[in-house]
Amino acid sequence: MKITQGFRVKTKTLAFVIVFAALTVAINIAGPKIPAPYAPFLLYQFWEIPIVFAFLALGFVAGLTIAVINTLVLLVYAPGPIPFGPFYNLFALLAMVLGVYIPYLISTRGYKKENLMSYLRQHATLIVISATALGIIFRVAVTSFTNYFLMQQPAPLGLSYPPQAALAFLPLSVLFNSTVALYTVPIAIGITLAVIAMIKLK
Repeated sequence: MKITQGFRVKTKTLAFVIVFAALTVAINIAGPKIPAPYAPFLLYQFWEIPIVFAFLALGFVAGLTIAVINTLVLLVYAPGPIPFGPFYNLFALLAMVLGVYIPYLISTRGYKKENLMSYLRQHATLIVISATALGIIFRVAVTSFTNYFLMQQPAPLGLSYPPQAALAFLPLSVLFNSTVALYTVPIAIGITLAVIAMIKLK
């Protein structure tokens, strides 16, 4: 009986991974792309939201699997101006998720499933604020480092920027990545709380 139940759980999780991977890729390739008013070549998108949701609701392995699938598909079909560009996105996403995970896991540690939903509802605002703040900090730190060093590299890693140009790009990178996390994290957590309240994903 336990083996059968475990198989059902794994099959259910796999089905969610497939669905959310397809959703993420579809949003990334065909979804809305809003040019940043301060730098039109930087595009605001919404494909990171289902991935962050998957990390929180389905677990680390499921979220990472979806993120990697999305990256591999983009490498083939829509790499952007930098062939290595999808990995820039992956680094930024994983850094942000790490920042989100820390307050989420700390705040929910020790709570049984039957008490967890009540706790999350009571402290939702604090969790969202702390997760968003740490998500921004982690994302900006990692993207500032990767953008500065990788963009100085020749293709396919970067654009052969001289150090001065790479440094000049950093304020735009900081603003862009901060604002991406600013809307991605609260929406993803809000969706996660709403879904957990309705069904059991695990």
